Amino acid sequence: MATTAAPFPGADSGRAEQMGRRALVRVRAIFGAPTLNAALLLGTTLFLVVFGLVMVLSSSAVESYVVTDSFFTDFVKQGSFAAVGVVLMLIAARMPATTWQRIAWIAVMLGIALQVLVFTPLGFGAGGNRNWIGVGGFSMQPSEFVKVALCVWLAMIMTRKQQRIGSFWQAWIPVGPVAALSIGLVLLGSDLGTVVIMVALSLGALWFAGVRWWHLLLPVVGLVVLAVPVVLASPSRVRRISAFLQGCTDADYYSGCWQQLHGTWALSAGGLFGVGLGNSRAKWSWLPEADNDYIFAIIGEELGLLGAVVVLALFALLAWTMLRIVRHAERQMTRVVTGAATVWLVGQALVNIGVVLGLLPVLGVPLPFISSGGSQLIAALLIVGIVLSLERVDNPRARGEALEPFDARPVERAARAGG
Repeated sequence: MATTAAPFPGADSGRAEQMGRRALVRVRAIFGAPTLNAALLLGTTLFLVVFGLVMVLSSSAVESYVVTDSFFTDFVKQGSFAAVGVVLMLIAARMPATTWQRIAWIAVMLGIALQVLVFTPLGFGAGGNRNWIGVGGFSMQPSEFVKVALCVWLAMIMTRKQQRIGSFWQAWIPVGPVAALSIGLVLLGSDLGTVVIMVALSLGALWFAGVRWWHLLLPVVGLVVLAVPVVLASPSRVRRISAFLQGCTDADYYSGCWQQLHGTWALSAGGLFGVGLGNSRAKWSWLPEADNDYIFAIIGEELGLLGAVVVLALFALLAWTMLRIVRHAERQMTRVVTGAATVWLVGQALVNIGVVLGLLPVLGVPLPFISSGGSQLIAALLIVGIVLSLERVDNPRARGEALEPFDARPVERAARAGG
């Protein structure tokens, strides 16, 4: 029985390869990741979010059951926040890059207005910090969205003043007053950890914009001097810093050292490979904020040193990718937003991990993408979406070359040769 031969050897595989590459291009275009940098940023972010959901389920199950008779209440809530955040990230990634400059003033003013609401009857506190607002059963932490607004607003100002930032006053007006107002409102709520990250974010934005280092030095010295009375004004902060500098005593066990010590014990119990996912002992009401500020301790306990190193490697990859975007950027807006976002996300991760490891005094900052909390997760995903939007139109390959499926001429030449 006769069979029909292929027109040339490898034709079917060539057509299949062509179709596969075209499908890949369509998927990458839909998700706003047409370049290697953007694909790495998107992939790393989504992996961290999924990993975070797994760890939130593990670390919160016991406390969730005690409060609601269900192991999954906190996990479902965090999953809902993740879904909203991912959708917002993908929408932001497809927005025109000019959008962010147009709405920068609106964003920062809206963020400040929301932060002011913290001090109205809508606001409430937790853990000694007044940094939340609640409406109709829903709560949010406005300072997380102020971070997003500051990234965009600082980049817009630095873009407009790109040729004049060599002057000290041009670099700091209106950046200084607006940033001071935003950060000062958070400081009034006693959330020192968030204040530290916001200050670092603002200074990072100016640094990546090209402001001279000696123009940053004087404000930094002023902030260090201001930090002394701020720390001394809170007995809780004094206890935590004293415990960090002098070590924990028996008298400090129930006050300034409980969380720090139990976090250290959880990490040490993990060893190299951990006690197994879901098998943490510290999460049985021994470690406060096990699913939030101290989730890295649960990661170390359940997944061991290897799991902790994987988390560090993921944030290192995130930093490397975002710095590549800064390096390849042709526009000031992209450089500053991405640089500020890098300082925020990676810097906050280092602070969180440093606190858990005992390298820093206790500061209440979550581990980005991994800790529970809707506001911090949605805000972090939103800033990643904004970076993807700016990178998509800034990178030369993203404007055309990377969207070409592949060069079909070798297949055509092979077809003619085979014919």
